[in-house]
Amino acid sequence: MIASKVYFTDFHVKTNDSLLKKIERLVKAAGIENIKMEKKFVAVKTHFGEYGNLAFIRPNYSRVIADLVKKSGGIPFLTDCNTLYVGSRKHALEHIDTAYLNGFTPMTTGCNIIIADGLKGSDDIEIPINGEYIKNAKIGRAIYDSDIIITLSHFKCHELTGFGGALKNLGMGCASRRGKMEQHSASKPTFMIDLCKGCGKCLEACGSDAISLNDKKAHLNLNKCVGCGMCISRCVFDAIFAKIDQSNEILCKKMAEYAAAAIINKPNFHISLITDVSPFCDCHSDNDVPVVEDIGILASFDPVALDMACADLVNEQPISLNSYAHLNNKKYKDVFKCAQPTTDWHVTLEHAEKMGIGTKKYKLVKVK
Repeated sequence: MIASKVYFTDFHVKTNDSLLKKIERLVKAAGIENIKMEKKFVAVKTHFGEYGNLAFIRPNYSRVIADLVKKSGGIPFLTDCNTLYVGSRKHALEHIDTAYLNGFTPMTTGCNIIIADGLKGSDDIEIPINGEYIKNAKIGRAIYDSDIIITLSHFKCHELTGFGGALKNLGMGCASRRGKMEQHSASKPTFMIDLCKGCGKCLEACGSDAISLNDKKAHLNLNKCVGCGMCISRCVFDAIFAKIDQSNEILCKKMAEYAAAAIINKPNFHISLITDVSPFCDCHSDNDVPVVEDIGILASFDPVALDMACADLVNEQPISLNSYAHLNNKKYKDVFKCAQPTTDWHVTLEHAEKMGIGTKKYKLVKVK
């Protein structure tokens, strides 16, 4: 297989230059302007960060990409899907509030924000995908409806997948709440009776007649439940949740299959920033000392090659002595294994390559 080109620029800036100018030069060199965007809806898939987290990438970078899209005649919007877990982004209204609080507004980014799976995380489209584990991926409707997708990812460690980059931004990030449940869980939803208010919204959402109300509490018939997860998105009292019980290896493979579904028949381009490389995902309401020093910005049409290049660059760096990766585990040469010893990030890339998304072989092209 022919190696994919991955373009790279570091964070060094000379007088009268800026990182915003550098990322613009980078993506232009990587060919973003070759995408035909005239009158096309362009989803810029990013992560707005959980409230309290300060490691997410700054909205200023989003502005550069949005402006480039508009110069090419496209119609950009920033997007993400709601979270499966209880936090500050589990429905669209609080998700947008959190984005605003973290600096992502139409004024700062130059475009609007659309939460791709709708108000409650249930607005999705099932996309057939011939995967080993996934047959119909549940992708946020606004992402499905877009004509082009550009990912703008913060490359960091992750407690389940080893690291989070372009493939995770696509696979997990573009999945609706029930799509996230399908990736994380091998079991069916769990009902917390103590939190249930007996509103009946889950009953209305269930298409399998698996939920009943007894003594003003919702009860699940596991024999009838098909595990679709629609009840989770309808419960506003956080009384229904999915167990995170899928093995990390299977989760990584499912995520790769979802990534394939997110970009199927859609022009796509990917950008990753290796800065503030935190030991955990930006979905945490906190972050820690970066595990390595800031490295640079990368861009490619190939998300597999991009993730591979990012992982290699991180692993070429010495681990920061006062970081979680150094204090947690010193026996691995791999930075991600030091931070999260139970993970194996290679699985995602290997399965994504198998799914035909891209190749791990890359040629690094440096841009000043």
